[in-house]
Amino acid sequence: MLEVRELAFSYRRGGDELFGGLSHTFAPGSFTAVTGPSGRGKSTLLYVLGLMLRPTRGDVLVDGQAAGRRDDPSRSRLRASGIGFVFQDSALDPARTVLDSVLEPALYAGRRRRDAEAPARDLLARFGVGDRADHRPGQISGGQAQRVAIARALVNDPPVVLADEPTGNLDRGNAEEVLHALRETTREGRVVVIATHDPFVLEHTDQVLAL
Repeated sequence: MLEVRELAFSYRRGGDELFGGLSHTFAPGSFTAVTGPSGRGKSTLLYVLGLMLRPTRGDVLVDGQAAGRRDDPSRSRLRASGIGFVFQDSALDPARTVLDSVLEPALYAGRRRRDAEAPARDLLARFGVGDRADHRPGQISGGQAQRVAIARALVNDPPVVLADEPTGNLDRGNAEEVLHALRETTREGRVVVIATHDPFVLEHTDQVLAL
């Protein structure tokens, strides 16, 4: 479902390369932790996997099709429908309701609000924050905000979810709830990749990709 072949990335022409020709397959239903010291490119790898950055060499394959080096509009379309993102900061708009934040990727992908609203509410209920749909981010806890972010990542039913240090700002109890929610999504066959430096997170994943 998601694969990298001979992948390398540099932020500037002639600069140091990250990943050094990395090849790896992320199997459907897998929960993979990307680890490594600071500066090794954990977050950058997620951005490359998420088609936000183009590889310097090598490629990203989605369902066996080369995708990482396509033009910007093509990568944007694939990203909108096929990849969900969860960040360390939930990145919820403080001026909008929780429900509006969850709906945002659906509207960006061209869906009508009336068609996406019921699935969005179902996702919020699934992750235990259904009663917070009409609240604003300042009215919910950090753990709840991250579960809202997971609902937002899933609203378009993507086969891939990428999470960048999603538990970094949470206590252990809330972190465990978020990791459980991410694990639950793999039971539907999704690929989940999480960048982390926290050994606690590794206890909840299937495999570790060390950079």
